[in-house]
Amino acid sequence: MTINSLEDVYHDQLQDLWSANKQALSVLTELGQAASDTDLSKALIAGSNGINEGMEKVAEICSKHNIDPNGEHCKGMEGLVAEAKAHVLNADFGDDASRDAMIITQYQRMVHYALAGYGCLTAFANRLGHDEDGAILQDCLNKTYDGDRTMTSIATGGVNASAA
Repeated sequence: MTINSLEDVYHDQLQDLWSANKQALSVLTELGQAASDTDLSKALIAGSNGINEGMEKVAEICSKHNIDPNGEHCKGMEGLVAEAKAHVLNADFGDDASRDAMIITQYQRMVHYALAGYGCLTAFANRLGHDEDGAILQDCLNKTYDGDRTMTSIATGGVNASAA
């Protein structure tokens, strides 16, 4: 696809974000199973639910614009998922708290990618006059920020101290 306008950028990035979310979801279950902290496990399950919800919303927006959400493969998230596997699932840890700290690190890197995606898409939708899309994407952005803040709270509330 040739990108000739902000509308084209918007469509491309909707597909990219859908792909990013799909890939993040694939590793999130494994991270949740590897976590030993109960609050962390619960937050990862909530994160999975949030990603599913975000994917549904992005797919609805894509459908409204006659876009196949599967039209793009996000190489950025592919790298972040590979990092999560390498640094958590395929790594050796001497204690559970250190693993939990690494899980939070890798999860937040993936979440920050999603924050950038939702933020850009919200701005594009609003600029293009897609007000309904903009409101939906802003809601997804807000929920993603909430998930990020929850992870920070879990890290600073006990996981990091236990790992130290």
